[in-house]
Amino acid sequence: MLGKYTYLQAALVVFGAIFCLVYPLALVWPAGWMWHEGPPLSNHYYAMILGVYFTLGVMLMLAARNPAEHRSLIRFTIWSSVVHALIMAVQAYGDPMHSGHLLGDVPALLLVAVVLWWLTRGAEKPASAG
Repeated sequence: MLGKYTYLQAALVVFGAIFCLVYPLALVWPAGWMWHEGPPLSNHYYAMILGVYFTLGVMLMLAARNPAEHRSLIRFTIWSSVVHALIMAVQAYGDPMHSGHLLGDVPALLLVAVVLWWLTRGAEKPASAG
């Protein structure tokens, strides 16, 4: 029987993989995933963001093995995604050149936050998972 715990594990793997793929997303749709002109790695700030999100993605995938033991990482992911999305939304709203973020990374981060929040509410480790 699939429960919230199993869906939480799946969501951690999926979101972790997506966080690891921010670079290819930026190549496919730069207006929705980058804040600068030129190749993704031409900007030092963006290279740092890629490194941070790649690391977070790997950690989320590892946390999927036992989410109950990694609640603080999951909470950090939820709240940092909300804060990151809100800051980007304000910046993109005030700059028409970056309005693509309102359809790209802003809703993506809010989706991550909402899904992980919902799945962590009441998700208990199955008794047979020992």
